[in-house]
Amino acid sequence: MAFELEKLLRPHILQIKPYSSARDEYSGKVGVFLDANENPYGSLTGEGFNRYPDPYQVEVKEKLQLIKEVRFEQIFLGNGSDEAIDLLMRAFCVPGKDNIILLPPTYGMYEVSAAINDIAVKKVNLTENFQLRSDAILDAVDQNSKIIFICSPNNPSGNKMDRKAIRQIIQKFHGLVVVDEAYIDFSDEPSFTTELKQFPNLLVMQTFSKSWGLANLRIGMAFASEKIIRILNLIKPPYNISGLTQQKVLESLDQAQRIAPLVKEVLKERLFLEGELDKLHFVLNCYPSHANFILVKMDHARKIYEYLIHEMIIVRDRSKVVLCEDCLRISVGTREENTKLLEALKRYEPIIKNL
Repeated sequence: MAFELEKLLRPHILQIKPYSSARDEYSGKVGVFLDANENPYGSLTGEGFNRYPDPYQVEVKEKLQLIKEVRFEQIFLGNGSDEAIDLLMRAFCVPGKDNIILLPPTYGMYEVSAAINDIAVKKVNLTENFQLRSDAILDAVDQNSKIIFICSPNNPSGNKMDRKAIRQIIQKFHGLVVVDEAYIDFSDEPSFTTELKQFPNLLVMQTFSKSWGLANLRIGMAFASEKIIRILNLIKPPYNISGLTQQKVLESLDQAQRIAPLVKEVLKERLFLEGELDKLHFVLNCYPSHANFILVKMDHARKIYEYLIHEMIIVRDRSKVVLCEDCLRISVGTREENTKLLEALKRYEPIIKNL
């Protein structure tokens, strides 16, 4: 059975008439604007924030399509990747009936969004090496399974998923496969955006929060077929990306050539951090990472986490997450930040020897 978008959607979605925003019929920037009940005298900041932003972020997408090598119509921009996750569930999953498939350990917002939308979750754990069990995943599929979420590079383990296994799942699953590539810029793996033409049931998520350094602006990207993107635009809030955010993203896109050196610096610090952590006797394993963080297995992980908080060094305790027992997830910082972390851990080493 081939992928059929219309049959996968919730029945009422295609009947929805989208909100007609004030800028749908006129996209020009010059004119007398008396259509949107805006304040004609400007804003208190004096920066022209009194007008509503472009609801479809045309300028951003025009630049982004060249960088990502996808067509304009294949791009969706959301208030963080979390908005795309939520919209996908609202578009494709009938509350109280349908389910999604998650592959723990993985990004926590998939399950949170499912709970908010009353969508059942089926879980198929990764292997001990944090790889996909493709046969088990496909065996878990039933007639109400609508979406499979695959995070690659994975959060919190940091590894890239086997590409052959991902392709197998996309080919054999007749629902939607979401490949979350939030950390793709730190990996040597090519993006699955290069395979959108081949797989009509594939959606790829990326973000401006990591390598682009725009986490504070909250803007995520989704790439898929024109049909899928049209659905997301149909049901999104009319002005989901602020004008200020669009402005700052445009400024960043004009400096896209600076991303590669920044990523190179992060990778250099990741290598340094891995090497120094491996020297500590209580560190049992630094899992291979294709992200800007390292999952570290260590003796007494929770106690070390609490000690680091006391030292005002904040890492992420993942020790209660399946397959991540006794693990801390450590983001790669600057050399100064990484050195402070390592010095603190070295001060703690004599203490932990006596535990």
